[in-house]
Amino acid sequence: MYSTHVADAGMLPSTGTVGDSYDNALAERTNSTYKRELIWVNKPYRSVAELEYATMRWVSWYNSKRLHASLGYRTPEQVENEYYQAQTAQAVS
Repeated sequence: MYSTHVADAGMLPSTGTVGDSYDNALAERTNSTYKRELIWVNKPYRSVAELEYATMRWVSWYNSKRLHASLGYRTPEQVENEYYQAQTAQAVS
């Protein structure tokens, strides 16, 4: 179904090898989390603008407040800050 929708839109599918979409797994997981944590919980939205604003707030929360098990129960923002601090420390030493 994914490939059909992509082809109908005149695009090429994002696939790693013939017949799979493993490189698309992160995007699919993020979309699933977005729908489960925001869309299905708060529906229906009265307008596109309302949905866009809710999405903006959710993305901000997801990156700066939501703890991620895969990141050792830290936020993406914390992990990114730690990465850049380590890079700076390496450059200085």
